[in-house]
Amino acid sequence: MTQDAPPPVQPHPVPAPADVFAWIDEAARAREQAGLVRTLRPRPAVSDLLDLASNDYLGLAHHPETTEAAAGAARRWGAGATGSRLVTGTTELHAELERELAEFCGFEAALVLSSGYAANLAAVTALSARDTLVVSDAGNHASIVDGCRLSRAGTAVVPHSDPEAVRKTLEAFGGRAMVVTDSVFSVDGDAAPLAAHAEVCRAYGAALVVDDAHGLGVLGEGGRGALAAAGLAGADGTVATLTLSKSLGSQGGAVLGPAKVIEHLVNTARTFIFDTGLAPAAVGAALGSLRLLRREPERAARAREVAAALYGRLTAAGLTAARPDAAVVSVRAPSPAAALRWAADCREAGLAVGCFRPPSVPDGISRLRLTARADLTEAQITQAVGTILRTAPTAG
Repeated sequence: MTQDAPPPVQPHPVPAPADVFAWIDEAARAREQAGLVRTLRPRPAVSDLLDLASNDYLGLAHHPETTEAAAGAARRWGAGATGSRLVTGTTELHAELERELAEFCGFEAALVLSSGYAANLAAVTALSARDTLVVSDAGNHASIVDGCRLSRAGTAVVPHSDPEAVRKTLEAFGGRAMVVTDSVFSVDGDAAPLAAHAEVCRAYGAALVVDDAHGLGVLGEGGRGALAAAGLAGADGTVATLTLSKSLGSQGGAVLGPAKVIEHLVNTARTFIFDTGLAPAAVGAALGSLRLLRREPERAARAREVAAALYGRLTAAGLTAARPDAAVVSVRAPSPAAALRWAADCREAGLAVGCFRPPSVPDGISRLRLTARADLTEAQITQAVGTILRTAPTAG
């Protein structure tokens, strides 16, 4: 006797596929209502706009020596590094740039990575552990913030440029600690009190890590950076991170410090070990720019002079701007929407300026961000100031 076969299973109706990214539409609407929509705007190779928006502080990104150095490196070493630095991605050119960067900035050794962002992640994560306290300035760049998050260390965010707050935090903790700060803050262009931070770090046995992205090429003798200007280049317990994409007009980043620190990063920093090495063209361009800066150290002082001129003329005309300590001039706008319109009106009038709005600004205040390039002429400074003043929004 056989059992009856089970009744056939009736298929359940399949629901219509849901839009799993529907939440993105709501987020986009909220951004639009807040005036915070960001868009990509491809630029042509040659533009009629006067550029005060890029980070090309020394005007080297298009300098013939820089571009020829990039082309020559690509012809000799190839278009790409072909692998991670620990496999095939380290060329003799990489080692040459590291030696010259370390010597120029006054440190024992250097390590080149694929970006300044990667350099900060490497330094913060590899030099801390679960039992470490990372003390981070409230105005630090996003790459430092992300490094703190990825480090798994305890993080204490202290008020902006406040050595006394750093001291109280270290005193209360009492263990292994690291203080991390920008040298020049990218939003307002103000410089950190590095000498005071270093004194506090020495008193409590803490390491000091300084992101000198906006100091290299602008501050210090011949553009050797903010740490050199503060007398801290190569100091015990001090590490610097750099970008090659600003004053040197190229791309990439670096960590500078004691040789044992650099060796430690080679063995432990994930953004170094697991990333493809910086392309030879970028290495060659950075090296070419660095050598040009050594021959023409006056470029650093000129960038500061241009910043002072922009600040002085704009504030004399009634605008509110932060006094620049390096080459960044920040001019406040009444609102995110007003900042966006102001930047668009400047562009329409032939001037490219940066537009910083939340969440890119830690204080929530929108502003125009101007780059004081060393190669700007007096006529171009006058043109820029006139355009900004003519297009300035009213407070209402």
